[in-house]
Amino acid sequence: MGEVDVAFVQAPEHRSKPDSIVEAGGIPLIDLSPLNNCYHEDSANDSARHTAGLVAKIGNACKEWGFFQVFNHGVSADLQQRVEAAAKKFFDLSSEEKRKVKRDEVNPMGYYDTEHTKNVRDWKEVFDFTVKNPTLLPASHQPEDQELQELRNQWPDYPPELREVCEEYASALEKLSFELLEMIALSLGLPEKRLNGYFNDDHTSFIRFNHYPPCPEPHLALGVGRHKDAGALTVLAQDDVGGLDVKRKTDGEWVRVKPIPGSYIVNVGDIIQVWSNDKYESAEHRVTVNSKRERFSIPFFFNPSHHAMIKPLEELVDNQNPAKYKEYNWGKFFKTRKMSNFKKLDVENIQIYHFKRSPV
Repeated sequence: MGEVDVAFVQAPEHRSKPDSIVEAGGIPLIDLSPLNNCYHEDSANDSARHTAGLVAKIGNACKEWGFFQVFNHGVSADLQQRVEAAAKKFFDLSSEEKRKVKRDEVNPMGYYDTEHTKNVRDWKEVFDFTVKNPTLLPASHQPEDQELQELRNQWPDYPPELREVCEEYASALEKLSFELLEMIALSLGLPEKRLNGYFNDDHTSFIRFNHYPPCPEPHLALGVGRHKDAGALTVLAQDDVGGLDVKRKTDGEWVRVKPIPGSYIVNVGDIIQVWSNDKYESAEHRVTVNSKRERFSIPFFFNPSHHAMIKPLEELVDNQNPAKYKEYNWGKFFKTRKMSNFKKLDVENIQIYHFKRSPV
């Protein structure tokens, strides 16, 4: 890949809210400054007043779209720029150097490109690393298997600053994700910390660097095909090229999400859909490629601990609204999805609809 000048533009410290959500490509655009300000208030009443409106906005966005875009989120522009620069330096390495840290069937962390994907229509290269190192997963997808496998990050020799800046960035995105999770819990009428216990010190969250080279025939390829995310939340940074499309729930049309410098795009994953008993539905989305410009993006996948059992929350279930999903183990679910990237398993690629209860 040749050298190009790709930089994420620094966001202003303060932005006024746009008059409409059209600027965000249709999805709601939410200012998180009330969340940051509440930590400086002396009164609990002041804190609640600052966050109540924010909770309502996030709840509406989760219900109506499954996606929203945030700014004034507390992650510094300097850190955003440093991690983006380090990612670009890595992808500028030769294929030989990048493949020294390629992922495999034993450890699905590290580098891969389109030569290692099942779908030849994919047009990208990727570098994955976990937030917790090592991260524990069941050793196989077999229900009787009680052993745990350690997923360990693989760091290249160059750029030398990559590991340090990635770990700093992971810590900042972890903090932001917990804040968003707490706002979502409140929007469901739950205690603020109700969902935090699923993400103990051994949660399985990971970060992905995506690089989409220019594609000579973009109509024949996709950066990422249409899909829904299996975890709890995805927090995405994308550059000014754009390419993320969200399927609008009201009419099924695809909506292009316009990049806003320094912002994050947040989407609800399947786990929150199950926890909320379908009140909040994960949204289908895809990434299209560009014929002239390369594109970079960095999603943070916020996933619970491997031992977490996922089912509709008891507070949201009653006789009028019975549980719509059977309970499943996240670690085995995640393991099956991850390993199906490398080989054909003797099970269908698992989805939450496999745990859907039949209507009574």
